[in-house]
Amino acid sequence: MEPKRAVTILMADDDPDDRDFARSAMQESRLANELRFVEDGEELINYLRRLGRYANPKDSPRPGLILLDLNMPRKDGREALREIKSDPALKNIPIVVLTTSKAEEDILRSYNLGANCFITKPVTFEGLVEVVKVLNRHWLQIVELPPETSSE
Repeated sequence: MEPKRAVTILMADDDPDDRDFARSAMQESRLANELRFVEDGEELINYLRRLGRYANPKDSPRPGLILLDLNMPRKDGREALREIKSDPALKNIPIVVLTTSKAEEDILRSYNLGANCFITKPVTFEGLVEVVKVLNRHWLQIVELPPETSSE
């Protein structure tokens, strides 16, 4: 089953190792979609609103899916999630929280803020590859994503 259309996946994570693992897991899973990275919630919001270095739409294609870590500097994932889901231009972008937290409070709060899914990061690379395969199958092959409504 192939993806219905090419989708940019945007991962917000401050840990360079986690970003590298995600990139490798996507390659291992033979995921053809473009994966882009931002390092904190502030950079995520700038990317989505095309501010600063992301002003050119070619440098900031609208993501079809956001992978969001909760614990990041400057603006954490919870703040970014709240901001995205309260913005009419951004709220339809599906957000998968992918974090080390297993705290019930984080899970409940993430869903209350509008997260579409909450996944605790696997501790092994093999586990991450499996999560990427499941995300690919669910979000990029089975689910109908909202049409892009960006102003490009």
